[in-house]
Amino acid sequence: MRDALNAASHALDGRRVLVTGGARGLGAAFVKALVEHGARVAFGDVLREEGEALAHELRDAHFFPLDLNDPCSISEFVAQSAQALGGLDGLVNNAAITNSGGKFAGELTPQTWDAVMNVNVRGTWLTSVACLPHLKASGRGSIVNIASDTALWGAPRLLAYVASKGAVIAMTRSLAREFGADNVTVNAIAPGLTEVEATAYVPAERHQFYLDGRALTRAQVPDDVNGPVLFLLSDAARFVTGQLLPVNGGFVMN
Repeated sequence: MRDALNAASHALDGRRVLVTGGARGLGAAFVKALVEHGARVAFGDVLREEGEALAHELRDAHFFPLDLNDPCSISEFVAQSAQALGGLDGLVNNAAITNSGGKFAGELTPQTWDAVMNVNVRGTWLTSVACLPHLKASGRGSIVNIASDTALWGAPRLLAYVASKGAVIAMTRSLAREFGADNVTVNAIAPGLTEVEATAYVPAERHQFYLDGRALTRAQVPDDVNGPVLFLLSDAARFVTGQLLPVNGGFVMN
């Protein structure tokens, strides 16, 4: 047992991983957990000040500005990250925006819809494609897309975000088949409502709705999501691809 635990703790030693949206919230939790488990990390965000502060705090973490709404920014970010790390073994597509919270479908504007889709869906696609040559060269490349369980239970008054995360889930399966020939795995995590600063806008009744509906009757915290992400980036998951793993304390069960 001790040998197994030691092996698990070193599963990501030296692994070169890129994280989008890593300056705060779940993204920052992923960056910290990866560094703690021996990975070398590059991460990007539009929140430049927060990102630079986190990179300064951590060892083996590089921050580069990233705007998923700008295809040129994505290309530059991936190139800078691959150069800093000497290649890439893993990608965590975490960055996303909500923008549609609290609004009914008929209250959304096309501009809001397009903004959410451009960042959450197009950004995930372009980042994955930009990383593919580096992940292929690695020989053990892994992509983990951060979806959301809102797409599994159809959360109301959140349509653009929910639709975008449903698209990420579908994209995960298609990319898994395309990238499999290059020995690159592609999987998705669907977290439930997680207690981070980015979810502070969520009404109290929605938080209570999750608490009442979970099989595990407590709040979800970032550490609950870190483990599954680290697993999917590790060699222990080399034959797992095209899969969706809900991580929500049993609020939604596949």
